[in-house]
Amino acid sequence: MDYKVMKELQKAFNTGVSYMLPAVVAGGVFIALSLATGKPGDGGMETTNQFMKNMLDIGVGAFSVMIPILAGYIAYSIAGKPGLAPGMVLGYIANNPIGEAKVKTGFLGAMLLGVLAGYFVKWCKTWKVNNTIRTLMPIIIIPILSVFTLGMFYIYVISVPIGAAMNWLVNTLSTMQGGSTILLGLIIGAMTAIDMGGPINKTATAFTLALMAEGIYSPNGAHRIAVAIPPLAMAISTIIDRKKYTKEDKDLGMSALFMGLIGITEGAIPFAVKDMKRVLPAIIIGSAIGGALGMINNVEALVPHGGLIILPVVNGKLWYVVAMLIGTLVSVAILHFTKPNLSEEELMK
Repeated sequence: MDYKVMKELQKAFNTGVSYMLPAVVAGGVFIALSLATGKPGDGGMETTNQFMKNMLDIGVGAFSVMIPILAGYIAYSIAGKPGLAPGMVLGYIANNPIGEAKVKTGFLGAMLLGVLAGYFVKWCKTWKVNNTIRTLMPIIIIPILSVFTLGMFYIYVISVPIGAAMNWLVNTLSTMQGGSTILLGLIIGAMTAIDMGGPINKTATAFTLALMAEGIYSPNGAHRIAVAIPPLAMAISTIIDRKKYTKEDKDLGMSALFMGLIGITEGAIPFAVKDMKRVLPAIIIGSAIGGALGMINNVEALVPHGGLIILPVVNGKLWYVVAMLIGTLVSVAILHFTKPNLSEEELMK
């Protein structure tokens, strides 16, 4: 790929993350505070106090706009203001079930659509049209054309193979119970981290929930160990390797710490967007190891939630904590040896 395009994409991803951060932090803090006062129930951690329920709703609202903001400002960085609205709309589409198969692609799909929207709008801006049409381009023609074209492309082209792949994963996982304990734990852990709340993560969730309905809780234990590892690993890495992260990253690390403790994998998304080739392998390997350790030691999570916050309703509490700790430290170690130190100027950003 052309070096200029690579630099443009890197700048776009950094821009998307910068504008997304306030939503991540606000959502994470409100959700963490509200769930910390809740009690474990069949639906996970459940808040009983109305004030805390309201705070939880605010946090969920912040998280619901997080991915559209990311996609919108990726497109904005590439194409300017006309790319903002199409990017946000397409980011929302990517982060919610759509199409006949009700597929969602999470932050990975939103990043792709943000880039596509940016370059599509940038191309539209090069059209030679008269002045009357040109005034209509940014507010009518460009948003309608870009959202329709890329939205339909996403629904009919991208989402179809992803939906088929998700069904295949569920069927494959269903045949791996019993003797394939270690492999199942590795796969569940890796799936949990690879897209952090996206379709692959949700496939692992659906699989573990289906087994919970049959009274089998150990795959859910592996999954709930793994959901906490990416944000915890990023938080600890920002504390230990301070020369590898910007000031903005270090502040975000504290938010990721809270999110990890209550099992919100999305806390690691901003780090993955900015440095996918180093962060994703690290958290996938750590989560896979944590999931495998949980399965080997028959850790059972009795509620569909994760993190240390559910420790009272876990069978095999010691190994639940140990597996989470080992997986986190593995990810931190990988990041330590793969992420470069930043310059003094970069550290102050």
